Amino acid sequence: MHFIINGEAIDVEADIRTSLLDLMRNTLGFTGTKKGCDQGACGACTVLVEGERINSCLALAVQYQGCSITTVEGLAANGNLHPLQQAFIEHDGFQCGYCTPGQLCSAIGMAGEIKRNIPSVVTGDLSAKGIPIDELEIRERMSGNLCRCGAYNGIVEAISEALAHPTVGPIEERARA
Repeated sequence: MHFIINGEAIDVEADIRTSLLDLMRNTLGFTGTKKGCDQGACGACTVLVEGERINSCLALAVQYQGCSITTVEGLAANGNLHPLQQAFIEHDGFQCGYCTPGQLCSAIGMAGEIKRNIPSVVTGDLSAKGIPIDELEIRERMSGNLCRCGAYNGIVEAISEALAHPTVGPIEERARA
């Protein structure tokens, strides 16, 4: 199988029944992505595939051959933290840190959805040109990512701040900027 993970081309032989999460963690050593529930309910395993957020525990690796995959290890660029990572630090958006990689990837995927004007269930005006980002919108869009420590207030504050930053969005756009 051939993948592009965090910008690096990787060829690997693996059983076609292997989940993307297990391939990344156990075979390729990308241990930043966490195995939480292994049922797609907690979001700890969230990664970006072609800029879209997915639960890697539910995805077969074979489905994503040739795709560009971004894990938490691929968010920082040129030795600098991604603005969202920095915002998580500044707003205490984590405690134990176990859910943080999934939260970060999910929030970046969410930023791409907002940029593409994809509404959520709480989006008010579906005919508006842009989606106003408020606490309710962020909480709804991040509801698939659980934090057992309860750091939600810091997470929402960090995402709110980071969304105002011009370089937060699909990782591919940030890499070209």
